Amino acid sequence: MSFKVRIASADRTIDVSTGETILDAALDAGIGYPFGCQSGNCGACKSHLLKGEVAMDGYSEFALGDDEKAGGFILACRAMPTSDCEVAWLQEEDDLVSHPRQILATTVLSIDDVTHDIKRVRLAVPSDEPFYFSAGQFASVTFETCAPRDYSMANVPGDPVLEFHIRRSAGATVSAYVAEKLKVGDPVRVEGPFGASHLREAHRGPIIAVAGGSGMAPMKSIVERALALGMPQHIYFYFGVRTERDLYLHDHFIELAKKHPTLHFIPVLSEGDGIDRRCGLVHEAVAADWDEFDGCKAYLAGPPVMVEAATKLMEQRDMRRLDIHADAFYTAAEMASAGKKTGAEL
Repeated sequence: MSFKVRIASADRTIDVSTGETILDAALDAGIGYPFGCQSGNCGACKSHLLKGEVAMDGYSEFALGDDEKAGGFILACRAMPTSDCEVAWLQEEDDLVSHPRQILATTVLSIDDVTHDIKRVRLAVPSDEPFYFSAGQFASVTFETCAPRDYSMANVPGDPVLEFHIRRSAGATVSAYVAEKLKVGDPVRVEGPFGASHLREAHRGPIIAVAGGSGMAPMKSIVERALALGMPQHIYFYFGVRTERDLYLHDHFIELAKKHPTLHFIPVLSEGDGIDRRCGLVHEAVAADWDEFDGCKAYLAGPPVMVEAATKLMEQRDMRRLDIHADAFYTAAEMASAGKKTGAEL
């Protein structure tokens, strides 16, 4: 059995079989549907359901909030028609980026400890195959003998070296491999880019960047790209970690802030003593500094509980959901329990 689904944005009608997602059917039909992770995590395929009914399962609330679902939005990568439908993907100005999907054979250039549990891994990209992406996006990374996992690029687009921050967490086999076995010179497969939580380069209002732990990676790319472009607005970068030993790249961002008066770097320790650092949860620091977010865009990356708290704060203070670009980093255990196929590993 199949259903007729009209893709209004492409002016095409396709057949979608029972149990098949709209995105899979559209891609099989050669339609250039926007997508990213294909697992309900990133929101790149968020669409208007104009007519009909669909069933959806196994997606992140950060990719599609309950209010958005109630308002008629779906994720094409999780939506399976239960009747004939009509859909249209989002076309907000500057929201859709188009980079060629690439598969690169890279090699490990360097591995170093940035904290007690986070490795910074740099990969050499073939000189004849530059990797095109937008700041804030991620890639599927495959180390030898490991399953592919998603990690955000920490470097700015155009760099000949890809940088990833990989935090070791309990039960995470890939991050354990990186911590214990990965060596300089090892081959690494990189596929991408993916993700919709990228820097909106045409935006000119204030930027609020909030990262937790290894969520530093996409925020580093976003902040450095904005500064390299000479974007004129002020950038407020809140970096939340547990203790002093979890804080990294502090001196790097302090020096950047000295060179760029528009950059404000605010580290926040959830278990600090309040003497030398701001303390508490990182979204609480944002709440203390901002009464309202008129004209702002927010970029969030880190543990789901942090992303959820920051998102709720900003929505309560009237930031549009369209201006909140969130990337929740799931542990391997969280992904397994939710049945997720991909996702950034903490």
